[in-house]
Amino acid sequence: LLQRTWDAVFMPGYWVFPGGALDSADGECGPWLDGHDNASASAMLDVESGGAAYLVAALRECFEESGILLATDQQGKLLNDGNGEIDREREDVCRGEITMADLCRRHHLRLPLDRLAYVSRWVTPPGASRRFDTRFFVADCPSGQKAGHDGVETIDHAWLSPRQALADHREGKRLFGVPTLKTLRMLANFNTTDALLAHSHAQPPEPFPSDPWPALDINHRSQWIEPGAGAYDEIRKLDPDRTGTAVAAIVPGKAVTLTPGVRRLTAPNAGMMTGSGTNTYLLGTDQVTVIDPGPANNQHLEQILRLTGGRISQILVTHTHRDHSPGAIALKKQTGAPIMGMPAPEDPSQDPDFEADETLRDGDSLSTEAGTLKVLHTPGHASNHLCYLLEEEKILFSGDHLMQGSTVVINPPDGDMTAYLTSLSQLSHEDIQFIAPGHGFLMAHAHAVVDYVFTHRLVREHKVLATLRTHGAGRLPDLTPRVYDDVPPVVQGIASRSLLAHLIKLEQDGLVTLIGDVWHSAKPAGA
Repeated sequence: LLQRTWDAVFMPGYWVFPGGALDSADGECGPWLDGHDNASASAMLDVESGGAAYLVAALRECFEESGILLATDQQGKLLNDGNGEIDREREDVCRGEITMADLCRRHHLRLPLDRLAYVSRWVTPPGASRRFDTRFFVADCPSGQKAGHDGVETIDHAWLSPRQALADHREGKRLFGVPTLKTLRMLANFNTTDALLAHSHAQPPEPFPSDPWPALDINHRSQWIEPGAGAYDEIRKLDPDRTGTAVAAIVPGKAVTLTPGVRRLTAPNAGMMTGSGTNTYLLGTDQVTVIDPGPANNQHLEQILRLTGGRISQILVTHTHRDHSPGAIALKKQTGAPIMGMPAPEDPSQDPDFEADETLRDGDSLSTEAGTLKVLHTPGHASNHLCYLLEEEKILFSGDHLMQGSTVVINPPDGDMTAYLTSLSQLSHEDIQFIAPGHGFLMAHAHAVVDYVFTHRLVREHKVLATLRTHGAGRLPDLTPRVYDDVPPVVQGIASRSLLAHLIKLEQDGLVTLIGDVWHSAKPAGA
């Protein structure tokens, strides 16, 4: 793994695998290729032509960025020892002064493309400021070669086991992007390189969705939904045959069947903090489990009773913020169903009337007609926050722990950034495919979502420290527009609460200190 320079425009300070863009000269290495030709490499990568160039680019970039060259000599032996003359030409290759074809010709090298196994492909969704279509490969490193960063684009390098790299990420020691994290998780499933290579050669990677999907808009007119759009994952799940009949809109009061036995009903409480409204989930048909009955809105509660026929067996809440739990009391009065959750903490943002008939704990198991729910205590957004994992369908009902389209507010004193990051890390160990959030559409690639949110929080934390070191100590109102210069001024008041949560965490970590109402990156001498 290589660490990008902190001056990089994109992903500064992140740890990445060696890699980069294809070069036009990568396709000129045909006479020096072994194990694959253009046709077989293209078939492996599922491209019409030019597949061999991807593999050559992987070898070239690895040589340029790490100094490791996967090649064989005239006797067909791997280059296991550093070759002084070849190593000296690394910078020439980096600068584009010589090509890989030139290198092969000069030193009688061959490129064993069959030693590369194809493990994944990532396509950045539309709308991102920088977009990539990237393929990842794995190979057994020649035993005698030594890696080294280039000192220009990268400033450090490390050999780590996948498990150690993931542990460093959880502890905030290293920053990784989502594709790197997903690849590390895949690597961590194997104990040996041979086992990994055997699997990768036999199992082509799951394609990352990149094609628009047909759907209907709110007025039932046909449209195309692009990857990265909020409704994309849900539309793909509801309409796998691409018939274009699924509606790519959340309509309050209209139930949507997400999977057999699971319906979503959205309350009419749309707003800046609630998005399209609070989602209530109905599990089962004869004896229904209700998750998050929402606000005490008569229209919404009447619709819940109509859809369930009043046959409600249990009422679960993810947490007791006022847009999630107040409807529970009215539903209990109408049906007699017990209310389950965790007690409301002392905080003005909480539902003061909430009272659970049964207090749930982390690891509890609940039976529903739709399957078994595993209770996960996920403090951070609220100290009493719970997520519910429908194990058979691998759907996580995430409440406000994970939201679509934005990161959740962590509002001290009940909101806790340390607890939030710990809770996110714990989710990475659960078998989850989809996230059903408290606000927004169903989300696929659950672990990628968790990784993105975790990484986003760590990046913000680094920005807090950089702001204090660059601009000096400051009060919370002074720091907010600097740390959150990428959000509109209208939401910076809300952002300041999450900034406070970051500062409290950093204070606990010993990286900042508060003197009076001024935050410092280090405690001043004599203070």
